[in-house]
Amino acid sequence: MKLTQGKINELLSESACEHNHKKDHQGKHKSCKQQAQPGAAQGGCAFDGAMIALVPISDAAHLVHGPIACAGNSWGSRGSLSSGPTIHKMGFTTDLNENDVIFGGEKRLYKAILEIHQRYQPAAIFVYSTCVTALIGDDLNAVCQKAAEKTETPVIPVHSPGFVGSKNLGNRLGGEALLEYVVGTREPEVTTPYDINLIGEYNIAGELWNVLPLFEQLGIRVLAQITGDGRYHDIACAHRAKLNVMICSKALINMARKMEERYGIPYIEESFYGVEDMNHCLRTIAKTIGDRDLQQRIEQLIATEMDQLNQALVPYRQRLKGKRIVLYTGGVKSWSIISAAKDLGMEVCATSTKKSTEEDKARIRSFLGKDGIMMEKGNAQELLRVIDQTKADMLIAGGRNQYTALKARIPFLDINQERHHPYAGYQGLIEMARELDEALYSPVWQQVRQPAPWEVS
Repeated sequence: MKLTQGKINELLSESACEHNHKKDHQGKHKSCKQQAQPGAAQGGCAFDGAMIALVPISDAAHLVHGPIACAGNSWGSRGSLSSGPTIHKMGFTTDLNENDVIFGGEKRLYKAILEIHQRYQPAAIFVYSTCVTALIGDDLNAVCQKAAEKTETPVIPVHSPGFVGSKNLGNRLGGEALLEYVVGTREPEVTTPYDINLIGEYNIAGELWNVLPLFEQLGIRVLAQITGDGRYHDIACAHRAKLNVMICSKALINMARKMEERYGIPYIEESFYGVEDMNHCLRTIAKTIGDRDLQQRIEQLIATEMDQLNQALVPYRQRLKGKRIVLYTGGVKSWSIISAAKDLGMEVCATSTKKSTEEDKARIRSFLGKDGIMMEKGNAQELLRVIDQTKADMLIAGGRNQYTALKARIPFLDINQERHHPYAGYQGLIEMARELDEALYSPVWQQVRQPAPWEVS
């Protein structure tokens, strides 16, 4: 794959992404044209996006072709767990120096690939370009092809220099690498009418493991996990699935759309957060596959799971009922977490819509009601203002916002990719209830809210 301006424009104007259209589906939405403002903090770059999309493939090595800091800044940024291999957790880099920048880094890259293969024998090696290696003009494709022939192992070039765009663009560049070099390169030993792929589920803190047992009970086979706890050869067979299920993310929507065009695989977008969404996900899968027996099995499973869940949540619902939450996260989580909070009897009084599509915003409005606040933009000052205005009891957001919650003297729950607790599926809702309860009723808040000694005197 060559990274051309045409390819970048194609990914930025992905037809299946709601971000790329105005409400009337005429023209491009303004959010796709926004440029970084002087003095404003910018989110992750394209290199960061490609890394977090592909690194969860746990039996592959992920080699960063660039200076050491690029690997250091990207290592371990997503808490994706593996049920087997752990090589994806190792940080590999070519560690370019001044001589490589002047004379080229291709020899160093080739040597690094051979060394990784010799020492670890991974199922595949993903090689990520960075700003530096793109600027000095290293031929990533040629080196990867030569190394693949030498090692007889797939070596996948991922053209993701940070300067080409945002983290979301990097996600799609990662998806393009899978489409061009991985998907369709292998055939599964057997296929079934119930084969599905999960796309955009990254097994954060082991969330996927709350859901896979449900699919197994129902006789649904997850052919490929793209990419949480994923295996390279499974993803290579993904073109034989009967359905693609996109989970809580528009990041890899280009994969879902293009697999529908190339292989005729339909796709649906679902969420694993909250009871209603989990039930909806299972029912939609059965409806799309079109199997009446499967639909009956799903209804029986939902009834059983609901009985167990309601019993387990009784003590938490009593303590959480009526607590007010400000939610500051992105994408589909902006509304799917509202659904989970409502299941627990809590009230979300404000949420962010910065990365939400028009479809997401419509769902948020239906969940929040007329008094709910939708924050188009957010920063610490705005969050503190909303917390004060709504008299919120708690802030649920990404890890970088925990200090805002401390300033407001309210509890905080991390909901983004750095979290250590799985909240997906029926079991995940119990885990979320436990974490919310512990955060809200921690005795530390009584002490924190007391006046400082010098203020009393």
